[in-house]
Amino acid sequence: MQNCIAIQLEIDVESMSSKEIVLSLGGADSLIDSRNLAYKYSKLQNCKQELEAVKKKWKDILEKVQVYTPVDSTNIMLNGWALYQTIVSRLYGRTGFYQSGGALGFRDQLQDTLALKYIKPEMIKNQIIKHCKHQFIEGDVEHWWHEDTSRGIRTRFSDDLLWLVYLLEEYIDVTGDFSILDIEVPYLQGEILKENEEERYDVYKESSLKGDIYEHSIRAIEKALNFGENNLPKIGTGDWNDGFSTVGNKGKGESVWLGFFMYNILQKFLPILRYKNDLEKYDKYNGILANLKQALNTVGWDRKMV
Repeated sequence: MQNCIAIQLEIDVESMSSKEIVLSLGGADSLIDSRNLAYKYSKLQNCKQELEAVKKKWKDILEKVQVYTPVDSTNIMLNGWALYQTIVSRLYGRTGFYQSGGALGFRDQLQDTLALKYIKPEMIKNQIIKHCKHQFIEGDVEHWWHEDTSRGIRTRFSDDLLWLVYLLEEYIDVTGDFSILDIEVPYLQGEILKENEEERYDVYKESSLKGDIYEHSIRAIEKALNFGENNLPKIGTGDWNDGFSTVGNKGKGESVWLGFFMYNILQKFLPILRYKNDLEKYDKYNGILANLKQALNTVGWDRKMV
C-alpha cells in the first residue's frame, strides 16, 4: 500500500475574475527553518521566482544533449523526460516498478548514474564514492541497503562489485579525472557468509580501515576472479540476470554474461594500471584476459547445428 496526501480547498471566484493559489509542501531540519520557509513562500512573488529558478535548473541539466528523430514521442522521451525520471525517481526517490522500498542498490544506482555520463559526470563520481563505503573489507559488497538504518544485505551475487569498477572506468574515460583514484573511503565490516549461507540481512557498520578508490577497485576485481571448471567466472547466487539466482548457489555454476562483462572491465582497467605503474597487476590481468578470451570463444558458444 502506498501513502497518499489529499488536499481539498474551497475557493470562491467571482465572475470574470481570477485567483492565483500556491500549495507549498516541504520539510526542514528544524521548526524555525520550517517557519522561515513557510513565511518566505507565503508571498506569491517568491513562489514565482522559485518556480522559474527550478525550471532553469532542470533546463540547464536536461538540454545539454538533444536528440532529434522523426517520432515526436521518442524526442520527448529522450530530450528530458527519461533523464529527469532517472535523477528524480531512481537516484533521489530510489523507486521504480520493482524497486519501491527506498533502498540503494549497489548495481542499480550505479547503472542509473551511467545515463548522466555526458550530462552530470560529477553525479557518477559522488555515486562511486558512496558505493565504496558499502564494500566490505573482503571485496564483496552489499546488494542493497537503507542509509538511515545501516541495514543491508550481504549476498553472493557475482556482478554487483564489478559495477563499481565499470563506472569508475566510464567516469575517467569521459572526464580524464584520474584524481578520483586517490580519494580515500572506509570499508564496511561484517561477519563473512558461512559456507552454505547465500545471503544475510543485518546491520553493517563502517570499519576503521580505509583505502583509496583504486584499492577498492582492485579488491572488487580480485574478489570477482573466481573461475569454474570451464574457466568462466562463477555466477554465485546470480549475475545481472537475477532470474538465474539458483544456477550457482551450490558454488559450481558459471556465467557467460559475467565472462564478457569481466573481459570488458579488465581490458579497460589496463590503462589505469599503467597510470598507477602497477606492473604486477597489469601482467596478471593481461594473462587472465587471454585465458578468458579463449574460454568465451569456445565453451561460451553453443556450436551445435540446428
